[in-house]
Amino acid sequence: MERLPRVTLGRGVQTPGLGCSHRSSSICLRWEEEKKEDGVKWTQLEHRGPYFAPVYEPLPDDVRFYYDGKPLKLSLATEEIATFYAKMLDHEYTTKEIFQNNFFNDWRKEMTSDEQKIIKDLDKCDFREIHKYFVDKSEARKALSKEEKQKLKEEADKIQEEYGYCILDGHREKIGNFKTEPPGLFRGRGDHPKMGMLKKRIMPEDVVINCSKDSKIPEPPEGHKWKEVRFDNTVTWLASWTENIQNTLKYIMLNPSSKLKGEKDWQKYEVARRLKDVVHKIRAQYRIDWKSKEMKKRQRAVALYFIDKLALRAGNEKEEGETADTVGCCSLRVEHIRLHPQLDGQEHVVEFDFLGKDSIRYYNKVSVEKMVFKNLQLFMKNKDPSDDLFDRLNTSILNRHLQSLMDGLSAKVFRTYNASITLQEQLKALTNSEDNVAGKLLSYNRANRAVAILCNHQRSTPKTFEKSMQNLQAKIDAKKQQVEEAQEELKKAEDEFEDTKDAKAEANVEKKKKLLKRLEEQLAKLNVQATDKEENKQIALGTSKLNYLDPRISIAWCKKFGVPIEKIYNKTQREKFAWAIDMADEDFEF
Repeated sequence: MERLPRVTLGRGVQTPGLGCSHRSSSICLRWEEEKKEDGVKWTQLEHRGPYFAPVYEPLPDDVRFYYDGKPLKLSLATEEIATFYAKMLDHEYTTKEIFQNNFFNDWRKEMTSDEQKIIKDLDKCDFREIHKYFVDKSEARKALSKEEKQKLKEEADKIQEEYGYCILDGHREKIGNFKTEPPGLFRGRGDHPKMGMLKKRIMPEDVVINCSKDSKIPEPPEGHKWKEVRFDNTVTWLASWTENIQNTLKYIMLNPSSKLKGEKDWQKYEVARRLKDVVHKIRAQYRIDWKSKEMKKRQRAVALYFIDKLALRAGNEKEEGETADTVGCCSLRVEHIRLHPQLDGQEHVVEFDFLGKDSIRYYNKVSVEKMVFKNLQLFMKNKDPSDDLFDRLNTSILNRHLQSLMDGLSAKVFRTYNASITLQEQLKALTNSEDNVAGKLLSYNRANRAVAILCNHQRSTPKTFEKSMQNLQAKIDAKKQQVEEAQEELKKAEDEFEDTKDAKAEANVEKKKKLLKRLEEQLAKLNVQATDKEENKQIALGTSKLNYLDPRISIAWCKKFGVPIEKIYNKTQREKFAWAIDMADEDFEF
């Protein structure tokens, strides 16, 4: 490959040999290529490194920041951070005290000493003019002509061509997230204690590059150097850096559609499928262990029951530097559960209430088996609310036990297994082969929702939900009006035919019937959309669909019931699951 020129931050030139190409029709062969020795992921890896966020462009002179009612010219670094907050003025985050406090503390650290002397109170800061500037800018982008939008697309495509592909063992493979995340304010999920903190700009000096020794090593932007260059063929990432909020590593990885990612996905679901053959033995054993003389075994057995039946995460999985009080199964405390001998007509009810991964609240009332309930009473005896529920257990102990039950078994494998089995069973129970495609899709989303509820995949009701429902309702009302009018037209046509018995009048009746049928189908489809939208407003269907559900189940269902695959998976997802589309027929069973 010829030597490539240097690039500046946020800019690039065409890269020979790394352009896009259509997916080969012989994709199946990719999964059948010779396997490498254990641990080795590739022998050749060549790429251009990350595409860095563009440098900050200062605000125009007529767009001002005000403090205590007076305009105040900010230094460049202070102004840039002010724009991060200004852009979010219409978002719920900026109403939260913890977000405001974290932002203001971090912002003041970046101010000049003169600015720190003046700006001491966030309530006296007026970002409205800056906010309006970015709203207007956004509206102007939306109003661009078709030609102008095409020009922007071509520029983006050029960057994708240069940075978005690598050469991996002779294959041109797409890279997933080839851009570094721009600086901004950390949001986090749920009520994350670090929300509002400043995400700093990633520089080449923060980045570790990984490639093969014999490749052309990517050149850093002019005037910069990489933190390190590695030649590690036992990992699949191309570049990495540590972000400053959670102090966690971030990676540039291959696109999900790549061979390595596809193989990893396939193997993940095959491990979960193997659990199907031994899960009855595992369940039988943990029931026996509920009565064990060893407290450690009892606790392990109850925890495993929760992981199996409630798809709880194992716990103790916090990232370094994470301060949120999040827990999983093994790290539950006494205060996180309440026991009810009877509740709402059910016996032996456990009420869970804790913050799980990403500070998402897990709240559930579950009727459990009598021995589980009795054991929980025993585990809680003489303990304070802040004491560990499972004081003889941690994730290491649990994972060693799971490995002894089946090679490769983990809490996540249980989660994947139960999610996939639930989807398969729900699809069988809910799908009516006589339904039209819209009706079948409603059944699919209901099956998917059962999985999302099992896995506690929640989301806040989207900001645009009410407006979007109003728009949909307006369409439904308009369609109902059209149906009523079509019914009247049909009645008139039938009356005319009764009077005349004319062939032309008879043809008109048939025409009106077809029109009415088409309008009624359209109305039914809109009603299904409204039901689907309402039922899913606080459920995140995408997480389980992309990470926990064997895609072969969905593809087999599509093939069996004549539903186009693109109705379930978009283009990117179809590329990610290309291996499954090639493998699964309509008779596939998880």
